[in-house]
Amino acid sequence: MAEFRALGLSPWLAEQARQVGLSRPTPVQATSPRCWAPPVTGNSQSFYPVSTAGRDCLGCAKTGSGKTAAFVLPVLQVLSEDPYGIFCLVLTPTRELAYQIAQQFRVLGKPLGLKDCVVVGGLDMVAQALELSRKPHVVIATPGRLADHLRSSNTFSLKKLKFLVLDEADRLFEQGSADFTADLEVILEAVPDRRQTLLFSATLTATLSELKSLAANKPFFWEAEAEVRTVDGLDQRYLLVPEVLKDAYLVHLIQTFHDEHEDWAVIIFTRTCKDCQLLNMMLRKFSFPCVALHSMMKQRQRFAALAKFKSSIFKILIATDVAARGLDIPTVQVVINYNTPGLPKIYIHRVGRTARAGRKGLAITLVTQYDIHLVHAIEEEIKVKLQEFSVEEKSVLDIFTQVNVTRGECEIVSAE
Repeated sequence: MAEFRALGLSPWLAEQARQVGLSRPTPVQATSPRCWAPPVTGNSQSFYPVSTAGRDCLGCAKTGSGKTAAFVLPVLQVLSEDPYGIFCLVLTPTRELAYQIAQQFRVLGKPLGLKDCVVVGGLDMVAQALELSRKPHVVIATPGRLADHLRSSNTFSLKKLKFLVLDEADRLFEQGSADFTADLEVILEAVPDRRQTLLFSATLTATLSELKSLAANKPFFWEAEAEVRTVDGLDQRYLLVPEVLKDAYLVHLIQTFHDEHEDWAVIIFTRTCKDCQLLNMMLRKFSFPCVALHSMMKQRQRFAALAKFKSSIFKILIATDVAARGLDIPTVQVVINYNTPGLPKIYIHRVGRTARAGRKGLAITLVTQYDIHLVHAIEEEIKVKLQEFSVEEKSVLDIFTQVNVTRGECEIVSAE
């Protein structure tokens, strides 16, 4: 607690941090408050250099290094001194991450009577509009739904905003299947020019030039000093499998972990919603306690699935990349990449779901004969050589026919 106090945090906030297990600040938490604290107004802020007060901040640190608390704590510090209306807007690419960030604000901001509002797709817009009209202190949103509210409603304003936070900033500016460009333009027109902009990600540097143009207020860039892009406690392996045997290898892996470590939680990442749904159906046929999470599910189903996994009702989560960023589930011991990620940064975010906050974890990537070049690209980016994971092939061949038949049955059911 004393170390958080040294950053200039008020005693009540340092105590809240201690109660939720934040005993000492991580490097990104220790750096960011100095970069974008408000101007020095009293003793509580005397630690912050006057020259850096109020600057925008771009922070890049490994997954699991505490980036969320790095912006939640200072926002609450400043909010406690002058609480009013919509004070902070946090934008994030996924609905699940939005709710996780909101939970951190609620827990740490409880003594303030903090009012927050989560604005994401898949839920009732009228209820969200009513919440926004009540002027919550913090709005956590996905860009698409917030832009929809700004286009269709004038019951709330973002013009007095103090902080704009972009979590997983590189993904927000990435153009592809979920392009946020048009929505971000609407949002940026609605927020004041005089604000502090804070951008965080584990893979920020790829879009750094674009982000610096957004953070125009003497931006301070901070990147964690590290030779490798993944955490030390992560054991990273590959498993070379023939394409036709991939499902059998997966079932064998899950069975092995289930038999040897009954309390372990496992996330299996797939490239497509179809694979996600089929694998969930198939593994359930083998009586594994699993649940699916992908973008084609209704939002309430997605929240329910994640809640059941977090509470250990289900030990296996099969997910697309909607679960790859930011989610913090301490019980996750193993991440399995069913498909070798096509981009190294997708790999970094996926495997970052385990070995968080100093814990250890295991990541296994299933690599077919067509994926070797992708593994080499990943190794070059993360500066780590993946080690081979040993599996007895005879055990896989023994279940091959059964797995294939089960997969075929699931495909027939899903096509009906």
